[in-house]
Amino acid sequence: MLRLSLIIVCMALAMSGCNKKTADQAKTSAAAEKPLMITKEDLSMVSSNALASGPVINGSIQPERKADLRSEISSVVLQVLKENGEAVRRGDLLVRLDDTSIKDSLNSALEAERAALQTYDQAERQMQRLKTLRASGMASTQQLEDAEIRRNNTQSDLVAAKARTVQARQQLQRTEVRAPFDGVVSERKVSAGDTAQIGKELVKVIDPASMRFEGLVSADKVTSVKIGQTVRFRINGYANQEFSGKVKRVDLAANATTRQVEVLVNFAEGSVQPRVSGLFAEGMIEAASAETLMIPGSALIRDGDKAYAWRIKDGVLHKVSVVIGQRDARRGDYAVRSGLNNGDQVISNPLSTLKDGQKVQMVASAGAIAATSTAASAASVSAAPAPAGK
Repeated sequence: MLRLSLIIVCMALAMSGCNKKTADQAKTSAAAEKPLMITKEDLSMVSSNALASGPVINGSIQPERKADLRSEISSVVLQVLKENGEAVRRGDLLVRLDDTSIKDSLNSALEAERAALQTYDQAERQMQRLKTLRASGMASTQQLEDAEIRRNNTQSDLVAAKARTVQARQQLQRTEVRAPFDGVVSERKVSAGDTAQIGKELVKVIDPASMRFEGLVSADKVTSVKIGQTVRFRINGYANQEFSGKVKRVDLAANATTRQVEVLVNFAEGSVQPRVSGLFAEGMIEAASAETLMIPGSALIRDGDKAYAWRIKDGVLHKVSVVIGQRDARRGDYAVRSGLNNGDQVISNPLSTLKDGQKVQMVASAGAIAATSTAASAASVSAAPAPAGK
């Protein structure tokens, strides 16, 4: 009797599970029959566009105007007046070096110059007197020649003394390191109390308004690079912004180690330039261009060597096999060789839940609905009667 009861309970449980499974299948089927709601923003159009091709260029953003200011004398750093990132004007004092010994040298040179000038003036007057005496026969020719020799020697001593004075003044000026142009301090190398030997780096100044792209191109592609060609590139730190420029100069010598050739690219006139130097940049030189069908890279589903796209046609979703070609480095789009036609609409960012043959229904975007609601509210407020006065 107990055995019979167990059999009945098992059968009841099995029937309950079957009913539940059938209900789940019915729900899934009903969900599958529901149309896919999409907005305009979910769609991309396959269209004909210019596909640029050319050599890849990579490098860094560097200022054209930059100065590596070094010490021209051996002295102690007394003061550093500017920090990294500070803007400077041409002639602004950046670093001051100890000038005590140089001032002493300048004073000594000035005294020597004054003494040499007095000696020269005395020799000149002596020679002029002997000239007068020689004209009246009261001085010999030898005396006049000796006076002229003394005058010439003192003149040489005076010139040498003036040169030493100029040199001392120059040395004194070199104790004050000034900005050579308007720009920004990019790197401070010393602090107060440091000993600055001749040639020691003190500070670097760059002009952020003179930025350019200093890139490298493979030597086997350099023959296709010409001055004036357009370059599209992206800069690390400005991921969502694309920059453009023109090839300004192509180096005539390849790097001995990498076998790459340097190419200088100026930013397009009027374009916004980055204010930071040294950022990595990568792009492409547009050496050639051709019209072809293009599809956004985000609309493609990659499965190994194959690619697919979800196309909408007559309100129905279709999974289409696509043969793609070269990628446009400027926009990230791919050339379409076959599978799609000009004007086809595809899902921009397809999800894994999409099904082939699923119906599609267009709906208004959230932004459009919000704008319509705002306009309706404004219209109702303006149409409302004004409250009656007391």
